[in-house]
Amino acid sequence: MSTHHHYSGLSDSEVAESRKINGANILTPPQKETLWDTLKGVLKHWISISLAAITVGAAVTAVCLGGYYIMPAVLAVSWLLIVVVGLFGGFDDPLFKILITAFVLSIGISIYEFEVQNAGVSTFFEPVGIIVALLLATGVAFLLEKKNEKTFQSLNKVNDDTFVKTIRNNNVCQVPRRDIVVGDIVILEQGEEIPADCQLLESINLIVNESSLTGELQANKNADMSISDPEATYPTYQIMKGTTIIEGYCTAKVFRVGDKTESGKVFKAAQVDEGDPTPLSEKLDSLADKITKTSYLVAGLIIVGRLVTYFFSDDCSFNWLDIFSYLLNTVMIAVTLIVVAVPEGLPMSVTLSLAFSMKKLMNENTLPRTMHACETMGAASVICTDKTGTLTQNKMQVADLQMSEIEDNLLAEMIAVNSTANLDLSDTENIKPIGNPTEGALLLWLRGKNIDYLAVREKAEIVEQLPFSTENKYMATVTMSPTAGKKMLFVKGAPEIVLGFSNLTTAESESYTTKLSEFQGRAYRTLALAYKELSDGEEPFENGKLKDIKLSFAGIFAISDPVRVGVAEAVKSCTAAGIQVKIVTGDTSLTAKEIGRQIGLLANNDADNAVITGSEFEAMTDEELSSRLGDLKILSRARPHDKERLVKLLKRADYVVAATGDGTNDAPALNAADVGLSMGDGTAVAKEASDMTIQDNSFSTISNAVMWGRSLYKNIQRFIMFQMTINVVACLIVLIGAFIGTQSPLTVTQMLWVNLIMDTFAAIALASLPPSSDVMKEKPRKITDFIISKSMRRSIFGVGLLFTALLLGILTIMQHADISCMADFLSFNYGAYNGLSDYELSLFFTIFVMLQFWNMFNAKAFLTGKSAFHNLKNSRGFLLISAVIFIGQILIVEIGGQMFNVTHLAINDWIIIILATMPVMIVGEIKRKFA
Repeated sequence: MSTHHHYSGLSDSEVAESRKINGANILTPPQKETLWDTLKGVLKHWISISLAAITVGAAVTAVCLGGYYIMPAVLAVSWLLIVVVGLFGGFDDPLFKILITAFVLSIGISIYEFEVQNAGVSTFFEPVGIIVALLLATGVAFLLEKKNEKTFQSLNKVNDDTFVKTIRNNNVCQVPRRDIVVGDIVILEQGEEIPADCQLLESINLIVNESSLTGELQANKNADMSISDPEATYPTYQIMKGTTIIEGYCTAKVFRVGDKTESGKVFKAAQVDEGDPTPLSEKLDSLADKITKTSYLVAGLIIVGRLVTYFFSDDCSFNWLDIFSYLLNTVMIAVTLIVVAVPEGLPMSVTLSLAFSMKKLMNENTLPRTMHACETMGAASVICTDKTGTLTQNKMQVADLQMSEIEDNLLAEMIAVNSTANLDLSDTENIKPIGNPTEGALLLWLRGKNIDYLAVREKAEIVEQLPFSTENKYMATVTMSPTAGKKMLFVKGAPEIVLGFSNLTTAESESYTTKLSEFQGRAYRTLALAYKELSDGEEPFENGKLKDIKLSFAGIFAISDPVRVGVAEAVKSCTAAGIQVKIVTGDTSLTAKEIGRQIGLLANNDADNAVITGSEFEAMTDEELSSRLGDLKILSRARPHDKERLVKLLKRADYVVAATGDGTNDAPALNAADVGLSMGDGTAVAKEASDMTIQDNSFSTISNAVMWGRSLYKNIQRFIMFQMTINVVACLIVLIGAFIGTQSPLTVTQMLWVNLIMDTFAAIALASLPPSSDVMKEKPRKITDFIISKSMRRSIFGVGLLFTALLLGILTIMQHADISCMADFLSFNYGAYNGLSDYELSLFFTIFVMLQFWNMFNAKAFLTGKSAFHNLKNSRGFLLISAVIFIGQILIVEIGGQMFNVTHLAINDWIIIILATMPVMIVGEIKRKFA
């Protein structure tokens, strides 16, 4: 306890000078990209794309129109190269790069067909469709992430206008928190947030909640600089910005404000962008790279192969005009293959899958700030989690007790009257203690017994009170007891101290001491209660302490922060899924170990290196720690930057790391992790540094996010398998047709329907599949694994080759026989080449689409080992969109007409095509049944 002094505070001129020198008391927010910056970037890219398309068109047109335009064509192509190089330096997403390349090449093909082959305007549908795909994919991602960011910011407002009692000009006045300056003297009391880093001048029974900065829930503070806690992160005579006073009051002098405070330093460190790509973006980068290289290689082979075929054929002509015409036609076939090989719908489909999962997670107490955060959670191989509030309820409750024979009403009085805590009853579903959380636990215990502590407290008349102090380690109250009808002394405090005042027998004292040791061994906090009936005129206090008197011992309460419901199961689910869970806490090793045991993380046979303290962690080199990362389960007494260092070490060891945190001190670790998870009631600084906010603070919700992320990745794999099968078939038809002289029977608009519309709907259908808990039985995927697994490759090329052989066989028959209905395939006369009728083209297009349609059901069941019709009750979205695709195909064929180059099909042909292509799914079902 300190002696009161008179303080005059700063004058107005001193305040102005201090603000000029030391700055304002606000944290500088991270620089955000403005709308104008975004628009400038978009404008730059689209100008580049437009110029590229125009120059390709100019080059093709110039070549087509003759030698007079050769020089402009050369200049145009040179300009094209400059533009494309500049463009590729601007876009980071390889899938978008190859789409842009496909667009530029496609516009060239369209101009060639329009100028030379007299094709109609419909030849431009392909490049327009690619542009639409690009716009939709980028637009959906941009709008959804902006919407979530707006929601996030609304939850993350910081109120810098809260008033603080400040001494200025020899007066106590109210000053907004943002206007506090270095040198100000502030007066703070229970429940108030500390506005800046301060040094205590006076303090009385001061306990500060430093969990937002150090993880320490209750830190004892004292203005006496001679009193020191060697394990404390900050000196006991200093209180830091953003922490909260639990109990007591103080007068303090500000010595740091704004960005220079400890909170400010952590906030600034958290803004350093790690710039690491997400696991999914790395996989898609690799996929785009392989698609690009493969398509270019095959296109080169087409050019070389056709030229070799031409020069060694009997019809070879060395007329330069003929050679040039053949070469130009060959190049156009090669370019067509590149365009066909590009999965135009993939960026849109991935975006829709991410967006769907993002929206669903928002309904399950999770707020992702970016779409990729959803999938990254599924790739996590390590979760570094806080203890308080995440694994536990962050609400002290009575866990056990050892009581003597005592009247219930008297016990209620002892708890209610001899306490400074209260309960916030404004939300009866979530009652929170106000003040000392340990005392609050006793009030919650009374409420659980349907006793109104306020009513009990109001009936008792308090005569005298001795507040709790770190020196005494007890609190005592003299009251006129309604229950006893006499003056009573109630004492509450550390059991070791209160037992020393008791009138227990040796045997009774030993019994309580044994029980106390048991409670402490289970990492419980303990409080002992005792009482005494006072005679008239008896004074129990002397010099701020209890006199040497004997008390009747009431008993011991064991208090703990209980583990959240479902956490043990969630941890078990994560460990079964191959995810390492590591507790990083500012609490003691004893408490952390006990929580580790309760949630099933720490076993009795775990080696000593499973637990390490912050001081030991800090003393070890990175090389020494790297050898222990696999065994480490608990980091106790963790200091502010220990978690960040641990996260970076884990990432360096090729783990995909998810880190949780609610305090300002957690922000650097959240920023450094592959996915940072802030808590719903965490600080603004922690939320700003995170990728996802767990709104109910529960580890169970984190486990659920992992399940969603893994399921999302599998859905993306299913769609890639589905679409790449289509692309393999289309490419093989173009490739084989290039050597046997058969042009692709699929028109540009038909391929647009398949690649953009149908595939986009298929992506939505597959993305809408509900998450499966079965994914939590698998080990985390390796970050080096290619997104197309071996089983996917077998399916893509196996099914692709089968479909290609079937379709080429059908195409060959159609070109050499008169097919007027599907029944003609049962008996036909194979004759000379006679081309394809509109009806045959419509049949071929419908067969091609229906093969893919039924294969979509195989994609749905892929990687599950179950029937495609399993869990249909929860797959209504899939069935609905499948119906939309089916009906869409019917409408296109029946009313698409000239635009899709189709004609009406007879009902019998529809039935035969549906039944004839259905074995694609049936064979898949049989294979899954006996696999």
